[in-house]
Amino acid sequence: MTIQLLTKKCGPTISKYIYGHFAEHLGRCIYEGLYVGEDSEIENVNGMRTDVVAALKHIKIPVLRWPGGCFADEYHWKDGIGPKETRKMMVNTHWGGVTENNHFGTHEFFELVRQLECDAYVNGNVGSGTVQEMQEWVEYITMGGVSPMAEERRKNGREEPWKMAFFGVGNENWGCGGNMRAEYYADEYRRYQTYVRQYGDDKIYKIAGGANVDDYHWTETLMKNAHWMMDGLSLHYYVHPHGWEEKGSATDFTEADWYLTCDKAAHMDELISRHGTIMDKYDPEKRIGMIVDEWGTWFTAEPGTNPGFLYQQNTVRDAMVAAITLNIFHKHADRVHMANIAQTVNVLQAMLLTDGAKMVKTPSYHVFDLYKDHQDAQLIDGFGDLPAHVTSTASQKDGQLTLSITNFDLQETAELDFALDTAVTVKDAQGLIGTEMNAYNDFDHPETVTLTAFDGVTTTENGLKVSLPPMSVVTIKLELAQ
Repeated sequence: MTIQLLTKKCGPTISKYIYGHFAEHLGRCIYEGLYVGEDSEIENVNGMRTDVVAALKHIKIPVLRWPGGCFADEYHWKDGIGPKETRKMMVNTHWGGVTENNHFGTHEFFELVRQLECDAYVNGNVGSGTVQEMQEWVEYITMGGVSPMAEERRKNGREEPWKMAFFGVGNENWGCGGNMRAEYYADEYRRYQTYVRQYGDDKIYKIAGGANVDDYHWTETLMKNAHWMMDGLSLHYYVHPHGWEEKGSATDFTEADWYLTCDKAAHMDELISRHGTIMDKYDPEKRIGMIVDEWGTWFTAEPGTNPGFLYQQNTVRDAMVAAITLNIFHKHADRVHMANIAQTVNVLQAMLLTDGAKMVKTPSYHVFDLYKDHQDAQLIDGFGDLPAHVTSTASQKDGQLTLSITNFDLQETAELDFALDTAVTVKDAQGLIGTEMNAYNDFDHPETVTLTAFDGVTTTENGLKVSLPPMSVVTIKLELAQ
């Protein structure tokens, strides 16, 4: 079985923003996960966990979405500025009914973004907020001159405006963001986005709240009525092997559950294609980005934890879902401009888990580590059929070809031939090689699933031979002949 890779025939650029992340005020994602406060005994810089920041920088996190999620449409930003001791507390009605102190607000988020050296994606409140509230938040963040909100920001210790690359006008407005009809939200989007003003030279990329899974009517309505007023349109899709009501355990599952989960991850391809076809009708030049700003696995919360905190373990199966999905995003890189896996720390398909001062990297984290060289690289055209349980992607940048391959078969090794139109030299090969389908890292065993050197690749006269073990994700970095 031979796959032809045409290095001289490149496709679109794979936006680095496809590797974006999502941090909501949900469970222990923000508090304890990203932020512990300046007085914490856990090592921190201005309240941000040093270990978490370093781990996220290592995988080149390009953008972080905040403050939600469903939380965004009940968040009132003025409650999260000023002296911490006087900030108004609030009840997080969506996630566990807990009361939070608003110690992590706008200033803290932009401090986190500064430390991560990534871009900011702020989600505004349409569901329970006013147009004025949204307008004033944008002014507070981005106004460099003299204005009421800029002066308020300066009073709170920040002289210069921040750069806000992306702004979401509401979230899941078909559900937790207001239970709106598509036609109603289209009008609300038109109204609210009008007041997302550009106060400086940096353009704010405006994202409209898009469809839930296969709600193609929502996409049709938004594109028909507001496409010229948006830069991006979101899409949300979570993988539940047994549906919304019976999500199943993150660690206790059958072989049938494994394959069902991987198949449901592959459904992302159909969703992007069909929503993309609708978008093409109104935007044939693909100016508007599809923004998959919530995706990943969603299983039943770990036993003994608050079910509203959505804390779940992360196994080799999650790594397969991450790789399958990222390969699909690459395939559609001409339309998918950003994606944000849910969520960064301690929630759903997290990159990292924390417990007090301890931190572990999940199998999903290691996939993002394997894939980081695809960021802003050019997709390489490939031809040929892969085995049923194998998926791959390839890109090139700065004289390097990066080939990532996933074999989610539970028993069979995949023997693959890649034919290339130029000579190559193997620079590096690493992989996440599963031994048990439900293996995971915990605080007593943080290296159960980790990256290792991959020796299953050899060069041939025409390309490469790859022997890919079951339950594996590998990345092979190749130097292209000049």
